[in-house]
Amino acid sequence: MFRRVGRPPLPGPSEIATTASATPSSPVTVSFLGVSTALFDDGESAILTDGFFSRPSLARTLALPLRSDMQRIDAALRRAGIISLDAVLCAHSHYDHALDSAAVARISGAVLVGGSSTGFIGQGSDLPDDRIVAVENGETTEHGNFAVTFFESVHSHPDRAHGVIERPLSQPARVSEYRCGEAWSMLIEHIPSGRTALVHSSAGFRVGMLHGSRADVVYLSIGQLGRQSRAFIEQYWRETVSVVGARRVVLTHWDNFFRPLHKPLHALPYAFDDMTVSIDVLADCALRDGVVLELPTLWRRVDPWA
Repeated sequence: MFRRVGRPPLPGPSEIATTASATPSSPVTVSFLGVSTALFDDGESAILTDGFFSRPSLARTLALPLRSDMQRIDAALRRAGIISLDAVLCAHSHYDHALDSAAVARISGAVLVGGSSTGFIGQGSDLPDDRIVAVENGETTEHGNFAVTFFESVHSHPDRAHGVIERPLSQPARVSEYRCGEAWSMLIEHIPSGRTALVHSSAGFRVGMLHGSRADVVYLSIGQLGRQSRAFIEQYWRETVSVVGARRVVLTHWDNFFRPLHKPLHALPYAFDDMTVSIDVLADCALRDGVVLELPTLWRRVDPWA
């Protein structure tokens, strides 16, 4: 079968909006830090999803056991202005989400929160047991000024490292050892302001999984979504955006995570995905439903509720 080479261009400002920067009056801000890593910060409490900063090259990822790159982690934390965190929330346990989660939690003083597979990553990284929180479907945890409810979802297709991690996983470890485990859709509430955001970090879903939940904003993964049919993408929108009544959608997991963060972000190559396909369908859904669709800017502190 013919497969295109290269990568799709990133959509320009005439094609998709970018989220406005936060102001001093914003009660809580969000910073996109690549893939599905996002920092929620109100100046008093802060939580981080995933915390994937090492971003090893494709050749290294395929050929060698992986280890967190502490220089890249430290540089990213400094660039994002992260000194301490209340929690690192791991969406699932693939390496492009969980490789650095335990290291970031250890450095920042955070608890590591996720499924049982993520818990084993924490144990293998010598994170103390009282800093590891394993959650179940529907469970809500509180971290400083934030409450997070976890809904079990499904990883996007294909899941190249499916299954669960069943023992403590220490580094270095092969990419195939970072098995998915539970895939979470995470509903974040900033308790003082009542502002809500759904962080949905893999482009799969369970029908009805978010029924009865509400979110102002959705941080929506589109990784591998461009390989799906239009019907699938439209149902994905209904099961993650329409169902929660969101008025703004910020797209995530579109960048080529084999490139380091000190270089400009590129879309994933056609060999992995075609973000043009997914954005075209999602833009139609957004226009029909009166929802603002946005592409985030790396490092920028924004107020997606403004």
